Amino acid sequence: MVEQLDSGTTVPMRVGVPRRAGRRLVRWARWGGATGDPRGGSPWTRGRVLAALAVLTAGLLAFHRAVPNSPGRAGSLLEAFLPWLGVVVVVLLGLALLRRSALALVALLLPVAAWTYLFGGLFLPGAEPGPRDLVVVQHNVSDENADPAGTARALADAGPDLIALEELVPGALPVYEKTLAPDYPYHAVRGTVGLWSRHPLADARPLDIKPQGIAEGWNRGLRTTVHTPHGAIAAYVAHLPSVRVRATGLASSWRDESAGLLGAAIAAEKRDRVVLLGDLNGTVDDRGLAPLTSRMNVAERGFAFSFPAGFPLARIDQVMARSAAVGHIRALPATGSDHLPVAARIAWG
Repeated sequence: MVEQLDSGTTVPMRVGVPRRAGRRLVRWARWGGATGDPRGGSPWTRGRVLAALAVLTAGLLAFHRAVPNSPGRAGSLLEAFLPWLGVVVVVLLGLALLRRSALALVALLLPVAAWTYLFGGLFLPGAEPGPRDLVVVQHNVSDENADPAGTARALADAGPDLIALEELVPGALPVYEKTLAPDYPYHAVRGTVGLWSRHPLADARPLDIKPQGIAEGWNRGLRTTVHTPHGAIAAYVAHLPSVRVRATGLASSWRDESAGLLGAAIAAEKRDRVVLLGDLNGTVDDRGLAPLTSRMNVAERGFAFSFPAGFPLARIDQVMARSAAVGHIRALPATGSDHLPVAARIAWG
């Protein structure tokens, strides 16, 4: 269309929509509009692969127990890193936004809901401390720790009632005993595990959790009685066999067998109040620890990833209790170990 001026000159006239409305129209067209995006379909048809991956992630979160453990203990391997599926959800979200896929965005509601159901409660504030609570610290101090005195001081500075240690070697044990003695006059050591306490201990004995096939002299279990001001409790300290991630999957048969022996010992424990502290070489979601998690309460708040210390990926250092609630669990600053210490508050019913 042209417009004729008085001088006889003609100029073109701009017709159409305002610039802002035009941008909205372009944006609407990119998302599909009424006719769809010729480059990839409408937002409800493109991104089908992303939507399928979102549904798969939700299934793994919600039905991880259904993943078979054979071959390669795939189920345990998935459960060891189950919280990290949240990172997969975030990646899929970014791709869905980049792809402008409404289908994928709606599908992502499923893994978000599943992850929130499983782990969202760990972010909630814990209960207020009570006068009967017991504060505990669990730490695999490492048999290669070059600073046992500094490690002991760091653990004592957290002010717990009980300190459980694993990988105690003969050369470092006197250092821990001397450094912890002023604040923790009571302790018991059996094999390579030990417990230091502000309260009197009694009936300390080794705990046989050695799987078949491990050489004699392997002693990583301890059971003792702690006489607290609010009653006696049975305390267990354990260091289950290590697991390895290999090309064939997760090698955890010894760990699983040892967990079964430990679970049987706790089931036979006559005292109602029981606390378990230890490097269990497994997360609380790992079915390999079911003999323990089925009988004891685990931490209700906090992730407290403890291994490896340089970049913690999982909490394999655990605090569990029977006839009590394990409140917020947290990781403490790094020591000379390849594990981080963890601290938790136990509220007795």
